[in-house]
Amino acid sequence: MEKSPHVMLSGAGADLFSREQGLEQADPDWFALPERRRQLEEMKRMGADWFDVDMKYGTVGAVALDTSGHVAAATSTGGITGKRWGRIGDSPIIGAGTYADDRAGAVSATGSGEYFIREAAAHEICARIRLLGQAAKAAADAVIAEVGKLGGTGGVIFVSRSGEAGWSFNSSGMYRGRASAAGTQVGIYGDE
Repeated sequence: MEKSPHVMLSGAGADLFSREQGLEQADPDWFALPERRRQLEEMKRMGADWFDVDMKYGTVGAVALDTSGHVAAATSTGGITGKRWGRIGDSPIIGAGTYADDRAGAVSATGSGEYFIREAAAHEICARIRLLGQAAKAAADAVIAEVGKLGGTGGVIFVSRSGEAGWSFNSSGMYRGRASAAGTQVGIYGDE
């Protein structure tokens, strides 16, 4: 944000930029975990499409509202076993898997990224808040329903500029937590 006019870099260009900024580098083998490699080999042996439709090793996301009324969102993916080489999911796509707009709120998504991209889910939630005047929970529920109609599963966490914070998901569970001056709340399944 501070060292380049660009919003997003990828591949070799992102690698070069990170080296120019003096960031610590890691060989790609550093990211290969024996257990995840075993899971990939198991999927290959099954002869399936290799794509891990359960997406159970997902995303870490955060949304925040500061005392000045500014919002922020951050999203980091755990990746998907068996994805096609070069596949880019929703996590790095501003407006799909992560979005923040001081006029509406902040959203971070997890789930079947292709559907969140098609729905522009994170932006759509903020647009419903800002342009339609919907409550954040109602906007999130509506967009997750649309993701579901397309065939996608997953969820979002959100905070609005007015401080309404929460989540919406159509999967059986979604690890989540909330912390504020009023206390903390954590959950995994829908009834928590």
